[in-house]
Amino acid sequence: MLIGLWIRDVVLIEALDLSIGPGLTVLTGETGAGKSIILDALGLATGARADAGLVRRGAAQAAASAVFAPAPDHPVWDLLEDKGLSYARDEDLVLRRTLGADGRSRAFVNDQATGVGVLKEIGEALLEVHGQHETVGLLDARTHRPMLDVFGGLEAQAAAVARAWEGWRAARARVEALHRIAQTAADEAEELTLRLSEIERLDPREGEEAELAGERAILGASEKALAEIGSAREVFEGLTSRMAGAVRSLDRARERALSAGATEDAAAVKRLTQASAALDRVLIEAQEAEAAVDAAAEAFEFEPDRLEKAEERLFDLRGLARKLHVSVEELPILRVRFAERLRAVESSEDALRAAETELATARKAYLADAEALSAARRTAGEALATAVMAELAPLKLEKARFQVGLETMPEDRAGPTGLDRVTFQIATNPGAPFADLGAIASGGELARFALALKAALAGRGAGPAPLMIFDEVDQGVGGAVADAVGLRLKRLAGEAQVLVVTHSPQVAARGDTHWRIAKAGEGERVRTVVEPLTAADREEEIARMLAGAEITEAARAAARALM
Repeated sequence: MLIGLWIRDVVLIEALDLSIGPGLTVLTGETGAGKSIILDALGLATGARADAGLVRRGAAQAAASAVFAPAPDHPVWDLLEDKGLSYARDEDLVLRRTLGADGRSRAFVNDQATGVGVLKEIGEALLEVHGQHETVGLLDARTHRPMLDVFGGLEAQAAAVARAWEGWRAARARVEALHRIAQTAADEAEELTLRLSEIERLDPREGEEAELAGERAILGASEKALAEIGSAREVFEGLTSRMAGAVRSLDRARERALSAGATEDAAAVKRLTQASAALDRVLIEAQEAEAAVDAAAEAFEFEPDRLEKAEERLFDLRGLARKLHVSVEELPILRVRFAERLRAVESSEDALRAAETELATARKAYLADAEALSAARRTAGEALATAVMAELAPLKLEKARFQVGLETMPEDRAGPTGLDRVTFQIATNPGAPFADLGAIASGGELARFALALKAALAGRGAGPAPLMIFDEVDQGVGGAVADAVGLRLKRLAGEAQVLVVTHSPQVAARGDTHWRIAKAGEGERVRTVVEPLTAADREEEIARMLAGAEITEAARAAARALM
């Protein structure tokens, strides 16, 4: 819903801030007062075509801002997401545009700079314009199919067709991919087999490179270590045997002293005993040290060609890794991948046959759903044509005929929306052929036809209702026809926001809100002003529309009757 319009220096409007409510808002005023300027300013803010003629004389630029309050589920939020614009679903949406006297313009969405094309796309999602010189929305044939689906209650069927289309598209993509694989399968299988055999010949293990590097470092240093151990072992050569002989000599000296009559307490005997015990302890430690040195030497012993083998293994692994453009640690992983890929290539024919079967099934399911939807659309099209025809006569379009054109497209042009090209067609004179709306209808006829179509669609739950603008939809009609126009506008305003520029008192009397547009000032200071009317003011304005220059009591009474 549009809740505010801010206008600066647009044609005859110097500054104007409008608050807009729900329901039917009517804009009235004498010819030339500037009613359409309000719509021009709204068009400027929402991306419509604009030129420097909109800039008020003497001003550097024109500017207009439109403030909308879309529902949280309105599609416009998804459009903002697609365009990369920030937003909050619980806040207002502000569209703004400036237009310089040189014809250059700048566009903004929530104060974020964007292109005029983006602004126009967002504006089209929020409002429809139907008037003497422009119709936005209805002439776009892309909107006709969604309107028909809403009228016929076919949204669920259309969604099922879209899902079936996605299934068919995915199945087709898989078959195409498998065909590409099959075309290169032989060459790829030969290459994979060769690479896999090279990896399997080496049989790399996880963590092997680090293990081999560590082993090579140890083996490279082992020769020096053994040389040092050898030097240590030379110290022990003959040492323990000499020490054992010394112990025996001390023991014999002790025995001779005792046999000569010395006692155990004799000083010499004690010294010999102590010396023998100390030397015996040293002998035991020396023997243990010699055993430890021997054990260390054994630990460093290795096969003569073990270092060479480790270096060759590491060289082979690193060479294969370079050839395959991976690290050594990735070789075991690559081995698994090559094996899986080879199995996939070898089984591609079976997979292709299975995928082609799935493709045929998906195609059959899509075509069945699409053809059922086409039949439902034909039925809905006939019903919509009947409903629209019933609305045409009261709107002075009794000679016009309306139909929904459904063209069944060939299978290669099928899509997620089905097999149908839907267009609304009209013939305005008896015997004339049907043609697209824009090719036949005049501005006034097209605006009234849009009203008839909207009236036929009313109450069908078409999702978020846009702001609908009707610019002089009652042009050239009066009396009962104008009353029929007003009645339908009022009906539409029950479920959507409607703005209408009108010269018809019958239409103005139906308004929920009434603005009178007038000129103020003289000469260079002429300005367009907008005056919201009270109930009493409305009666006077409608009486003026009925009577003309001189408002009579009869005109006022007629105005009260209309209201």
